[in-house]
Amino acid sequence: MKESEVPQDKSNLESASFRELCYAVDENGEYITANSTGWDPKTIALNNAIEDIKERIENAKNKVLNGQTSPIEYYMEVHKMDLPILASYAGLWQWQAKRHFKPSVFRKLSTKTLCKYAEVFNITVEQLQDINK
Repeated sequence: MKESEVPQDKSNLESASFRELCYAVDENGEYITANSTGWDPKTIALNNAIEDIKERIENAKNKVLNGQTSPIEYYMEVHKMDLPILASYAGLWQWQAKRHFKPSVFRKLSTKTLCKYAEVFNITVEQLQDINK
């Protein structure tokens, strides 16, 4: 695209004073970099992804409050992780981390394991054990 055609639509980037770096062609046909404040289709996709994340977090919180899962799953969603990433950061096998989602198993976790999770989520063990703190 030409430098004059680089999208400057309103987006989340604009409100945070960020710019996205794009490649464009100048009047001499040379590739240059140009700043863009956003592009409507990208903004729509990003907003949809953010809404999906918020919904997943809310669902996980409700599951914790209803005793269907442990706070580990909630904090995993809050930190935009999936099971493989969580297990890797905690130094566990995926099946172990998934097992820790069970409230009955979570209540029996050792202090050492709880500390691992708290460190991964950058919270205290008390916050890990009670999502309302």
